[in-house]
Amino acid sequence: MGVSLKFERIKPKVGARVLNTKEELLSGELTGAINRLIEDCGVIVFPEVHFTDDEQKQFTNTLGNLANEVFGAEVYNISLDKKLNPRAEYLKGSLFWHVDGTMNKVPIRLSLLTSKVLPTWGGNTEFSNCYTAYEDLPEDEKARLADLKVNHSAWNTVFYYDPEPAQDKLEDLVSMGEAELPLVWRHASGKKSLVLGNSAHYVIGKNPLESKLLLNRLREWATSEPYHYAHEWKLGDAVLWDNTGTMHRAMPYDPDCGRLLHRTIVQGEPSLAA
Repeated sequence: MGVSLKFERIKPKVGARVLNTKEELLSGELTGAINRLIEDCGVIVFPEVHFTDDEQKQFTNTLGNLANEVFGAEVYNISLDKKLNPRAEYLKGSLFWHVDGTMNKVPIRLSLLTSKVLPTWGGNTEFSNCYTAYEDLPEDEKARLADLKVNHSAWNTVFYYDPEPAQDKLEDLVSMGEAELPLVWRHASGKKSLVLGNSAHYVIGKNPLESKLLLNRLREWATSEPYHYAHEWKLGDAVLWDNTGTMHRAMPYDPDCGRLLHRTIVQGEPSLAA
């Protein structure tokens, strides 16, 4: 008999916990079931699975094509230690709701984090399921949102954690460019999700106040109960999320504590902006 997926839902509208062994996960026999589950629940936890970097890359490859990070690495250090991550300053934006890679020509479909060093305090990672949040909107609001476009930029994120940035820092982020993305992502599966987060600068065609009120209200809705899940890390945990249909953020923690997560990513389909 083949391997079957063993899981339990964390909440009805977000999150699941997979209970299969590491060997079963690495076998590749669960690929289809995991990919179906992730689009349904947004986030999957693999408790204390203790992947090595090679195992994490192997498992990521079972779910799709392991993609290089923007700076070329297959495994990316999520750390505020500049010895481990020379662009650690940029990670301060991860303390606010976001979607990874909104500037990428090809979106990140899945992201996988494994816990290597725990924080001394704080440091939970929060997720919101933007599939179920969209599904529960009133039909008349879905119609109003259907054709809206939003300007996204990396430079917009800096003002969340550094309201008066140095000019060279701002220009470095400006150099990453901007993207015009739909507010509602229409997935190949037929499902739809909201595209929000701290890179969302303004809604095309709306004045600044209207734009901010709309984006803020939708962010508040999508990150509320019952669409919200906060993961409290244990050493060796792995957490997988659908980056095309969720948002996430890190909760505050001691920046000098050495908290370390390793990330791998699965490349998505052609550009959302196409």
